[in-house]
Amino acid sequence: MGKPDRFELIAETARRRGFFWPSFEIYGGVGGFIDLGPLGSVMLRRIEEKWRDFFIRKHGFLEISTPVVMPAKVFEASGHLEHFKDPMVECLSCRRRFRADQLLKASASVETEGLGLEELDEQIRAKGVRCVECGGELSKPQYFRTMFSTTIGPYSDSVGFGRPEAAQGMFINFRRLHEVSRGKLPIGIAQIGTALRNEISPRQGPIRLREFTIMEFEFFFDPENSRCPNMKEVEDETLRIVSRELREKGVEEPVELTVGEALRRGYIVNEWLAYFMALSKSFLVELGVASEKQRFHEKLKGERAHYSAQTYDQEIFLDRWGWVEVSGHAYRADYDLTGHVEHSGVDLRVFVASDKPVERKVKVAAPNASVIGPLFKDNAERVTKIISGISPDLLEAAFRDKGYHEVEGYRILPEHVNFKLREVKETGRKFIPHVVEPSFGAERLLYVILEQAYSVREGRVVLRIPRDLAPVQAVVLPLVSKDGLPEKAIEIQRMLVKESLDVEYDDSGAIGRRYARADEAGTPVAITVDYQTLKDNTVTLRDRDSWKQVRVSISHLPQLLRNYLAKKISLDTQL
Repeated sequence: MGKPDRFELIAETARRRGFFWPSFEIYGGVGGFIDLGPLGSVMLRRIEEKWRDFFIRKHGFLEISTPVVMPAKVFEASGHLEHFKDPMVECLSCRRRFRADQLLKASASVETEGLGLEELDEQIRAKGVRCVECGGELSKPQYFRTMFSTTIGPYSDSVGFGRPEAAQGMFINFRRLHEVSRGKLPIGIAQIGTALRNEISPRQGPIRLREFTIMEFEFFFDPENSRCPNMKEVEDETLRIVSRELREKGVEEPVELTVGEALRRGYIVNEWLAYFMALSKSFLVELGVASEKQRFHEKLKGERAHYSAQTYDQEIFLDRWGWVEVSGHAYRADYDLTGHVEHSGVDLRVFVASDKPVERKVKVAAPNASVIGPLFKDNAERVTKIISGISPDLLEAAFRDKGYHEVEGYRILPEHVNFKLREVKETGRKFIPHVVEPSFGAERLLYVILEQAYSVREGRVVLRIPRDLAPVQAVVLPLVSKDGLPEKAIEIQRMLVKESLDVEYDDSGAIGRRYARADEAGTPVAITVDYQTLKDNTVTLRDRDSWKQVRVSISHLPQLLRNYLAKKISLDTQL
């Protein structure tokens, strides 16, 4: 008999105890969607709050919320309409469709990232890969856009897309948020919310979803002043890295380097990127993932997203799927803001003052009023204002590449602009900030925590969820269901709930069975009310992980539980 499938064990526990299960179960389910039960919903919120504490609050970042559905022009500017697509093959017999690269990798152990359609087709034919459902022959690969599309309002030409990431909401709000923060730079802008990716054939439970919660932030900084003042805090932290240089030599085993060494060797190109990678390692340790089960895997040039100058995936080793990405760390440079400047015509540059003014000649784009007036008539004033606000370099690049620049529905041609050199006294400089982006999937982290927490003791499942993430923080149990013990237990449970603790009451079955239920739900501590409680107002606390028990006064319970859940004390300290 083979080794039990850990994913199936966890999925069964998750269903039974109310963490998660497949969506639309009564209709047979739909791949790529899960429902979170009562425990899963609470645990997801705890993960979000811990992420905020770890990355957002301590750094003074701004958190915003933007729409899930956005107009097509946003994703045209960001490059997603052109690049956000995956290769797909179809079985010519049963008509099932699969993501070509994943099918090839799973069936033939071929490294597929970065392969084009022709290369994928060659490998599929060479390795004899066929449909995993019926064994049928596969079609040639073709691209499938993995964004959900819709229309905004009743007009079919008003196309919108569900966002595949939260990032664009932060980029298009950058200017306003920069103003709100009184011109501060660097600045971090964060968002937690729903993302949608129309995956071709998701088959990994909570690991690969079509709808999920994304937690990410964009960190904007001056590319000429990219030093991270917090580097001293992390430069001696060890990271397990599989760099691009190693991968190009065929090496996939990580090397252990300090953050400082990784920067000095050029493995990580930016101090801020390295800083957040180090924090992410510590964050995963806090979630229960040991350092040796983590690595940072750099994407090769052909594997990186279209916006990225460098990307490291933070991966952890899972029992069924091996190394799986849990966060992405991308150096997006100025790609996104530049794209939105070009497509919106709005200047998203920031101004940084110099110590002393500098006189120099600069190129300016002067609207050609003699041409603009007769041509645009009532709109001439608006077109003149638009041209005056566009960077001359951007206009020249557009004229060179396309022969025109289109903004707000107006097509600006070379004859509408006169480029001139003007002598100016500059008191500073304008530039487009660069960006690093750490991005996490919350549901994926929830599953990761459950897998790391899953253990069996004396034939019983114990979920060793980190105390501060446990959805039920404590359970109150009367020893027996008579003689006033249930009434006292309910009184204690209500008192703790009023103290803003998530505490349940359970009087169903024998006390041993109730302990087992609490352990399986990951509840860190059980509070037992017995006959001695009625005499001296004390209760027994039982630790989920050690099964040790201590006697404490009811009056001490609220503060003791808070300290225990915050990992400030162990129950042993109460003996």
